Amino acid sequence: MSAPTPPAPSGPSREELKAAFKAFKKKLKLARLDEESRIGGSPLSSGRRSSIVAIEPPTQYAQAVWEELVNQGKLKRAGGGTYELIDQS
Repeated sequence: MSAPTPPAPSGPSREELKAAFKAFKKKLKLARLDEESRIGGSPLSSGRRSSIVAIEPPTQYAQAVWEELVNQGKLKRAGGGTYELIDQS
C-alpha cells in the first residue's frame, strides 16, 4: 500500500507573483535611475530620460513566475531573456 502522492503545485502562489512583480518594478526603476544619473549632457538641461524599457527579471524567482506574469498580461517578453512592463494606464 503506497501513500497517496500530494497534488502537483498548480503554479506560483498569488503572494509570490505579487512579490516578484514588485521586485521587477523596483529593479526596472533602479536601472532607469542609474542610467539617468550618469554624467553627461549639459548642466543647464533638465536631464534626460532613460531609454531602458526591458530588463532581466530578478533571479530569486523561478522562470514559471515570470511566465505566469506574462500570461496575466502584466509583463511581456522583450527577447534575450528580458521582460518589459505592459502599460497599465
